[in-house]
Amino acid sequence: MSQQVHDSQLGSLHCSGLQGRFGGSDRAHHKSLLPNEEYTIRLGIVDPDDEAVFQALVKQLVLEGEEIALTDGTLRVESFESRNVSHEELLTRAGEMDDPSVTIDFQTATCIKEAGEVTTAFPHRWAVLKSLLGKWNRSCPDDLELELDREAVLANVIEKPNVDTLDTHSVLVNRVRNEDGETRNLFLQGFTGEVTFEFKDASESLENAVVAVAQLGEYSGVGSAVARGCGSVSVKVLN
Repeated sequence: MSQQVHDSQLGSLHCSGLQGRFGGSDRAHHKSLLPNEEYTIRLGIVDPDDEAVFQALVKQLVLEGEEIALTDGTLRVESFESRNVSHEELLTRAGEMDDPSVTIDFQTATCIKEAGEVTTAFPHRWAVLKSLLGKWNRSCPDDLELELDREAVLANVIEKPNVDTLDTHSVLVNRVRNEDGETRNLFLQGFTGEVTFEFKDASESLENAVVAVAQLGEYSGVGSAVARGCGSVSVKVLN
């Protein structure tokens, strides 16, 4: 299952990683869980083929009440909730909005590859929406595929970042062995922070498409390495 999730070209399983207050660690690229601290984790599935992964995790950690053994202590699930939504329902919600604005809070490092191996360090409207559009069209039924024209997005969508929250990161996303058998760390660069997308003289179809794909982001994550904790977002749409 792990190989299926991490090697998937669709990037259909999104995992936020544990979110909460951490302590330091003597090991590079590690943090310590604190005793008596509550952590949250969000999992998102956008490919029906990965439902088995989700069900296995829920069965093991929730239904069977298993605890995760740590070096010193245990981690247990205190509460669980799930939500289901279809692409059609997201489109319907988007169509009900009048003069919407979309606020996306990029909660974990969001790494969007724009050209080759170069990633963006800023939540630019086209980079973000192109990533979300790709995840939408790779996971939706054929009759619900959407289009976003780059020039229309640049001309009619405005990003308003909350500059007090923006930050950039270099994130360890994988370890691989080279031909010499040496372990090599793979890093991606990304950003966190909050940005609001508003519309200026935009067509109704453009507004609907942007709102729909943005809402998908809570389930799919944004950018690369979403199964490894990157690109976790919360989305708020104001009418």
